[in-house]
Amino acid sequence: MRLMDHPGINQFLFIGYCIGGCFAGKLMQRASDRVVGAVFCQSVGYRPEDPHVMYRHSMENWAPDFMKRRPDVSADTIEKYMHDLYAVQPDFLYSGSRDFVRNCETPILVLPDDIPSHPLQTSIDVASLAPNAEITVFPLRDPPELKARTVNRVRTFGFPDAKVRKATRR
Repeated sequence: MRLMDHPGINQFLFIGYCIGGCFAGKLMQRASDRVVGAVFCQSVGYRPEDPHVMYRHSMENWAPDFMKRRPDVSADTIEKYMHDLYAVQPDFLYSGSRDFVRNCETPILVLPDDIPSHPLQTSIDVASLAPNAEITVFPLRDPPELKARTVNRVRTFGFPDAKVRKATRR
């Protein structure tokens, strides 16, 4: 929230891709009065048939490059981070419980995907549980007209007159 505090932004719409959807969920938990809407785009989530997929992908794809760039961060620290991110609450989204989503009044737009780290079921569950959620079609890229409609829906989400509002300042 300090990132938004610095320029004086009081309320905002959050768009989170991949793990960013989980971060949006955590922001909505911690500052529900400030997040006026959230877009969960291709969110990561728990996949019961492959419960360690996110840990494995992160350790294979993200961690090696990070460790080269940041040799001051120990392997133990990275292991703890991955454990806290993916194993502490492994049932659903990695940042929020089903109960939180079920009771979350913040409008949510869900753009689903279905690859190992972006399970379609997680997107369906978010859209089904959240009282003010919408979900776009899947797959959302083809045909090109559908992709254009999806992009336009994201652009207008939370802005009924389709004009992008400026962030509110304190």
